[in-house]
Amino acid sequence: MGPPTNEAESIGRDHAKRAGKQEWDRHFTGLCHCLYTDSYTMKRVIIAEDIYAALREEQSFLDRSDIGVAPAGSNSEVLALHREKPADLVIAKLDDDKLSGENLCSLIRSDSKLQKVSIIIVCSGGKADVKRCVACNANVFVPGPLNAAILLQEAYHLLHIAPRRSCRIEVKITLEGTIKGRPFVGHTENISSAGMLLRSPADLLEGDIVVCSFSLPGSKRLTVTAEVVRVLQKKRKEENLFGLSFTEISPAAGSAIEALTAE
Repeated sequence: MGPPTNEAESIGRDHAKRAGKQEWDRHFTGLCHCLYTDSYTMKRVIIAEDIYAALREEQSFLDRSDIGVAPAGSNSEVLALHREKPADLVIAKLDDDKLSGENLCSLIRSDSKLQKVSIIIVCSGGKADVKRCVACNANVFVPGPLNAAILLQEAYHLLHIAPRRSCRIEVKITLEGTIKGRPFVGHTENISSAGMLLRSPADLLEGDIVVCSFSLPGSKRLTVTAEVVRVLQKKRKEENLFGLSFTEISPAAGSAIEALTAE
């Protein structure tokens, strides 16, 4: 058999290229799938419908593509959705027509397939409700009237670090802070071991990382690093509110804050 013609050689090279491309496409697709599944993990949040409606009035991290939100019309539906597909975070109400917040928490915590979830309970804020919330075995309870900044801050914290119980108290603490080397001042409206609600004239944006320094009764000056997870701008600049979630907090600072909130 004689040598291949130029046309045959051309066809052979094209076939080899196509075969090589197909092999590369298969390899590339598999590689992308591995990278995607390894680095992209969707967080699932089940939340009471009316609470979610209040939070959606302003943009927040719940709108991000890596957060999947499932609104529920009742605590019973919260439980049903969690049984169908376990969530990372549940935000429910203390009072519900058919299933109370206490019973919801009890059913979730007593089921080995459901119990590995963070729970936030929202209540009216009365003393009796607060006592009920403390006994709920939820990670966090948020008293009313509903403050979106506080609730979003607690939700962000629970979705991004290991679960822990947190109690938030109203307290005004003057602090000094820095953002990208620029100083600012402000004071807290409330604080917990998870974060704080800051009132300041500073120009802060969601996602900014700030370093705050302040003193608590009976402790040395404390320094914490936090991320801005909520911005509530007011007509008067000095009244701007920022929800901060602690990203770095020393054991001493955490203990001092927990001691304050336990008083």
